[in-house]
Amino acid sequence: MSNSSSISQFLLLALADRRELQLLQFWLFLAISLAALLANGLILSAVACDHHLHTPMGFFLLNLSLTDLGCICTTVPKAMHNSLWNTTTISYRGCAAQAFFFLFFISAEFSLLTIMCYDRYVAICKPLHYGTLLGSRACAHMAAAAWATGFLNSLLHTANTFSLPLCQGNALGQFFCEIPHILKLSCSHSGYFREIGLMVVSAFLVLVCFVFIVFSYVQIFRAVLRIPSQQGRHKAFSTCLPHLAVVSLFSSTAIFANLKSPSISSPSLDLALSLLYSVVPPTLNPFIYSLRNQDLKDALRKMMTGCFSGAIKWLFSGA
Repeated sequence: MSNSSSISQFLLLALADRRELQLLQFWLFLAISLAALLANGLILSAVACDHHLHTPMGFFLLNLSLTDLGCICTTVPKAMHNSLWNTTTISYRGCAAQAFFFLFFISAEFSLLTIMCYDRYVAICKPLHYGTLLGSRACAHMAAAAWATGFLNSLLHTANTFSLPLCQGNALGQFFCEIPHILKLSCSHSGYFREIGLMVVSAFLVLVCFVFIVFSYVQIFRAVLRIPSQQGRHKAFSTCLPHLAVVSLFSSTAIFANLKSPSISSPSLDLALSLLYSVVPPTLNPFIYSLRNQDLKDALRKMMTGCFSGAIKWLFSGA
């Protein structure tokens, strides 16, 4: 019987057997990564450089972009490397680091999505108290709490999981190091059930946040329906409904992926669920939460126009 100390590497799931499909997977992940990097990079630059975006929502968008970049950069590059070089291995320490950072960023992201929902609720339902409830100090405290919650949640799960003895081989049925799949290799019943208990607690907290988000959006929709302008109602609904859709997709797939019964587990289902909560939301968030914001679009347009003008002047001055 082997334990975790004798395992030097894990075997990740190969998403395709044929070389052509592996290369197609590489290019697909590359396109997703570049889209996420470009969109989030533009958002970070715009919020940092334009003082008109130094608002609570701009501050939370900046933090959300950081978590989106962290999620994509933690899982996708290794999957691209394995597809390109036709390998499936990841070192034990690399697996532990990947699991820790993925949980860290994904937990912080959901906390930030909850805070951003609260921001919208206060802005629409309690506009007169917006400056008091969401001052600069309050925003900094909420963002710090989101990051601290992510760190603590990730540390507990990762430390507990990677302290378990592993005696069921080293093959993970996933394209990245996901806690439930590592647990399947454990031969410690007490440690296994301790981690399951932690996962149930985390799922309960996610569910509480999701209920809060739904309740907040119900109040927002009630307030929006009282807006006399049809254009105003359409603008509010077109902003809030995509937010709610992404949060619902994110939370439901994450909870189901981590707590589903092993009897209904299959490689294709596990892969689909993991993509739906680990890759899709971080890729879509910039377009749904940020690039639909008119102030942000104006800032991006101004920034890109300034960069273009500066490049033209530099070219002509050099000539």
